[in-house]
Amino acid sequence: MTAIIPPIAGNELSNPPSDGISNIRFSNHSDNLLVSSWDKSVRLYDASANVMRGEFMHGGAVLDCCFHDDSSGFSASADNTVRRYVFSSGKEDILGRHDAPVRCVEYSYAAGQVITGSWDKTLKCWDPRGASGQERTLVGTYPQPERVYSMSLVGHRLVVATAGRHINVYDLRNMSQPEQRRESSLKYQTRCVRCYPHGTGFALSSVEGRVAMEFFDPSEAGQAKKYAFKCHRKSEAGRDIVYPVNAIAFHPIYGTFATGGCDGYVNVWDGNNKKRLYQYSKYPTSIAALSFSRDGRLLAVASSYTYEEGDKPHEPAAIFVRSVNEVEVKPKPKVYPNPPP
Repeated sequence: MTAIIPPIAGNELSNPPSDGISNIRFSNHSDNLLVSSWDKSVRLYDASANVMRGEFMHGGAVLDCCFHDDSSGFSASADNTVRRYVFSSGKEDILGRHDAPVRCVEYSYAAGQVITGSWDKTLKCWDPRGASGQERTLVGTYPQPERVYSMSLVGHRLVVATAGRHINVYDLRNMSQPEQRRESSLKYQTRCVRCYPHGTGFALSSVEGRVAMEFFDPSEAGQAKKYAFKCHRKSEAGRDIVYPVNAIAFHPIYGTFATGGCDGYVNVWDGNNKKRLYQYSKYPTSIAALSFSRDGRLLAVASSYTYEEGDKPHEPAAIFVRSVNEVEVKPKPKVYPNPPP
């Protein structure tokens, strides 16, 4: 009997979105995968079985999505709405609205709230348990220095990255003002922010092939630990070609992380030891989003052109689900040279 060898890129999901993929997220409870797209859809897949379980259509491109529980979730749309949908019953409703496209949505299990960030330069918190009607579900509106580009949660901490390289760090228990206001340590526009799973800081990526490792501890010793590194670049004819880093995903067990760039590569990094652990074979086009499954056994990769070079012929959007080998994500122990006798 011959062994079936999975393709190098991973198993490609059938029925992918017909336009660019804005985000992909694994459930905290299963191998269900939620996908939002510029084709105005949010889709639910069983990533292990390679089956699409459901689809909801919106009035505009869907810029982000997140799970509530295993069969329901929330979405952020370019039609300015925040929606809730239940795949098991096929029901959906509008949780609320912003005054411009909604770029980011997160659900906080700690606070029981949905947090949205918009190009209208505000954050909004919603209580999804509120009766239908926005007045009853809206908990608060919090002005931001610029348009919201990326957000990430860990415990009660929320990190918000906006245009103009601003970073606001909030405690969800007291949203009246940010706990910390920072400027990105990277010189160029922020693409993605993701908190460390153990809650001590966050990684930030930019359009200029760099990632910064930041720490919440404001003390001098805490801030001395931060650093940045170059990635997703190549040299061609003596010139450095630099690609945006669109995606960061942390491994839930080891705390190592994957980055995805417009060069079509996914790299895995050990942030503590400042080393690259692995580079996967090149994908057909830009990496738009990444997500590890709850146990870290699977990595979902959205290969989807992000229009960094304008409208040109490109590969169709695709989602690959790859089995993760421990050697790709486990930190390697430091080898210390033996002291001379």
